[in-house]
Amino acid sequence: MALSRNPERASTLRPYCPQDEPGVRELINADRLPGQPHCTSEKLAAARHGAVPFPVAGWTVPAWLRISVLADTEDRPCGTIAYLSWSDVRTGLICWLHAYEDPSVLRALIGHALAALADCTWIEAFSSAPPGPLGPGGLPCTRRGATHDALVQRGFTGRCQSCYLHRVLPAEPLPATLVADVVPCDYPPGRRLIIREGAEPVAEAVVSVEPDHTATVYWIETLPTRRCRGLGRKLLSQALALLAKQGATEVALVLDDAQQPASECQAATRLFRSFGFTLVDQLWTYEHHVPRSRGPAREPRA
Repeated sequence: MALSRNPERASTLRPYCPQDEPGVRELINADRLPGQPHCTSEKLAAARHGAVPFPVAGWTVPAWLRISVLADTEDRPCGTIAYLSWSDVRTGLICWLHAYEDPSVLRALIGHALAALADCTWIEAFSSAPPGPLGPGGLPCTRRGATHDALVQRGFTGRCQSCYLHRVLPAEPLPATLVADVVPCDYPPGRRLIIREGAEPVAEAVVSVEPDHTATVYWIETLPTRRCRGLGRKLLSQALALLAKQGATEVALVLDDAQQPASECQAATRLFRSFGFTLVDQLWTYEHHVPRSRGPAREPRA
């Protein structure tokens, strides 16, 4: 499909090709937040060829990404969108959308995805996911205002789902009291830190370090009956020291405040700020509901 962005520059919207890989990675990395891992060839290939799980009524349906690019007159990607769908539940998902915040390119890509997902009655965009090289787990609404506007203009409604926090780690090792056992974690790949009282796990964190020295705290949690005893502080202190020892120079985490009581969210925010984390942006998720067509009414039989 040919699209005219301006009188001097025509563009073509087409499926992703292997030669698009450097340009697509450049588009993704242009929207990278501080502390977010870089998109590498390996990470992009894994996303293209791997099944994407999606929870529906307590079970998982696999789906595969469809990636499209908007190419300029020299056939270089100036925008990319990835989406997928589940025909049995008539649900679609826009996973990523990158276009250097060019409104015309964003509109063309969203329109293309909506046409491809025309059989879906429910479409989500930037739904919550662990932060990684393909996205921080939502749309950074302030930094990517043009993408937000383009989604809203096409009928999506958005809400703040979480907050993205970041901290630079010092070159010198961080002091920490070793209170947690550290074991490997397969998913997400990294290390699991567990504080036990006797044989009972009472606090847990999962962290990982990427080859580019960015690190992620995937979650940190204390049992409700063991809170207000400083376990979270001790656990986070050891986690950050472990990440620094493994070569991380910066660390990011996503605080899911939309699903937590206000008191717990405030306590978590105070904890992370006391360790030097600062707010980078709010992460939004979007929904687009298409009412099912009932068709013409039938006359009752005599």
